Amino acid sequence: MENKISAKETLRSSAKFNRPATAVVTGASSGFGAAIAQALARDFGYDLILTGRREDRLETLAAELQETYGIQVHCKAFDIRDRSAVEAAFSGIDRQLRHPLRILVNNAGLAAGLSTIDEGNIDDWDVMIDTNLKGLLYVTRTLLPSIKGSGNGHIVNIGSTAGKNMYRNGNVYAATKSAVDALNQAMRIDLLPYGIKVTAVHPGAAETEFSLVRFKGDAERAKAVYEGFTPLAAEDVAQTVAYCLSLPDHVCINDLVITCTTQANSFYNVKAADLKQS
Repeated sequence: MENKISAKETLRSSAKFNRPATAVVTGASSGFGAAIAQALARDFGYDLILTGRREDRLETLAAELQETYGIQVHCKAFDIRDRSAVEAAFSGIDRQLRHPLRILVNNAGLAAGLSTIDEGNIDDWDVMIDTNLKGLLYVTRTLLPSIKGSGNGHIVNIGSTAGKNMYRNGNVYAATKSAVDALNQAMRIDLLPYGIKVTAVHPGAAETEFSLVRFKGDAERAKAVYEGFTPLAAEDVAQTVAYCLSLPDHVCINDLVITCTTQANSFYNVKAADLKQS
């Protein structure tokens, strides 16, 4: 009988998968971050550094990944908005690792509130700007010396369709994700001489803790966002990130938008019941 080799097995046999590496995933305590950590451990066997504010969740995930995949996992619990905390968390990081730090997934981010610009909560604005934009910059700047020195580095920035198309009441959140889009392009240019790939993945509607955080714990309102259609799941985004990381060294996906089938962009979505039958 002919042996059938899966795509994943084929990829695993490539030099890309046999190259030891450590990957940092920010915002790894839930949602996209936790799913991406799972994918990097399962599909690549990378050692991981997981960051987030909820240390108990990070430790639980780390224990599961270490037991299942035999990798090393380091947990760094801090608030990404705090520059000093970011720098302290990664101080001397290279000495703690058995494999070079090659991968950074800038996933940590959030939306807070949903209101017109004239009624916006300024505290919410500060949280989004400090997390989605400044936090990403702090982590990237702090880790770049290690990534540049490792060879074959890759930075993945998790953006949003909101950074591509504005939508009503999404003003400041959309502005921060537009900035992520711009920074991704700038990083790609600045890091070309070092052979570092830079990729942006911009998800559309995805059912994670995103809306629960945006609506400050209002579970009923958060659930209503996804009624009537099948949104993306965290694993969908994780598989997309893993695919981008799996490509040969000479191939880089610079910018990628991913939505569910019923969504065209950040403000146009149809309910499943309204889909036309051919």
